[in-house]
Amino acid sequence: MAYIISEDARELLKDVRDFCENEIKEQVKEYDISGEWPKEIYDQAVEMQLHMMDVPEEYGGLGLDHIDQAAILEQIAWADAGVAVTLNGNGLALKPVLIAGNEEQKKKCCDIIINGGWGVFALTEPDAGCDAANGRTTAVREGDEYVLNGRKCFITNAAVGDFFVVTAMTDKSKGTRGMSAFLIYKGTPGLSVGTHENKMGIRCSTTSDLVLDNVRVPVENRLGEEGTGFKTAMKTLDLARTWCAVIAVGLAQRCIDEAVAYSRQRVQFGKPICKNQAIEFKIADMEIRTEASRQLVAHAIRLADAGLPFSKESAAAKCFAGDSVVQTALDAVQILGGYGYSREYPVEKLLRDAKIFQIFEGTNEIQRMVVGRAVIGKI
Repeated sequence: MAYIISEDARELLKDVRDFCENEIKEQVKEYDISGEWPKEIYDQAVEMQLHMMDVPEEYGGLGLDHIDQAAILEQIAWADAGVAVTLNGNGLALKPVLIAGNEEQKKKCCDIIINGGWGVFALTEPDAGCDAANGRTTAVREGDEYVLNGRKCFITNAAVGDFFVVTAMTDKSKGTRGMSAFLIYKGTPGLSVGTHENKMGIRCSTTSDLVLDNVRVPVENRLGEEGTGFKTAMKTLDLARTWCAVIAVGLAQRCIDEAVAYSRQRVQFGKPICKNQAIEFKIADMEIRTEASRQLVAHAIRLADAGLPFSKESAAAKCFAGDSVVQTALDAVQILGGYGYSREYPVEKLLRDAKIFQIFEGTNEIQRMVVGRAVIGKI
């Protein structure tokens, strides 16, 4: 663990390590097969307050800074990336509220999370993934309400959500300046969960469609001014991409640990395979990539905490960590050979979990566009 964290965080991290070893690492295997929501695991995580790491201290949060949070989230991801994605989903939903919401909205959403609830950020649509500005969900104002219609897809925690931050077009003719963001609460008429995704990896995280059929939302549930939803969403994604990179690092570390453990006990040609230079170099490359990813994350976090621009650095961290974890998982499978391809060993699952980190929160192609344009500038 390369992060320098606070004394309070070190104490919590010890408890988190025990929780990961004793209650997550082995238990997630059955859920990976069944695709069921591991309620018992999440109930324990909520009891440990791991679902509320993003809640600010002034609203009843733990008072962790972002480096502390990164160390803890990485440890959870080491045990299971899907669990880490789920717990981090609360922060993803809370971030736009903290960015654009008023005091009443912030307090209400923080209270929901503190009391064991789940938040949902709903931006992606069937025809608007990386091209978020092409969203077709609409919000038409009628007096003191907006009427929302549309469909969101690939939404983390949608099936268990208690509050939802939903983007919708209030004026399509204005492009990105015609998007607004709204708070919608569980039980609102017309709001329903659609198709559940049967995913390749991170199967302990639930992913679903969210359907809006004439959902009436009071004007006071709008986040910020009308037309600022896209700006709020992009600011949210800057930090979300950094947390994606953190989770990818934890997953990569698990790949290294599994590969090293196997290479020490696997004997071929009269010696452990870790003594073969080909294996040693492969493990070295896995470690170098993972530590580089970790430091890119730490740099982006420090900029964010200092109130400095960090869009480029967040995109770079997510892109590098996403590509790195996939290669590291592939290397782990290769080191285990035939056993790496078997479900008897964990690395095949780690490879399936890893792939999503090149895709969600903006594909790595999009991250390269963000970095490239930041370097080249406007022409």
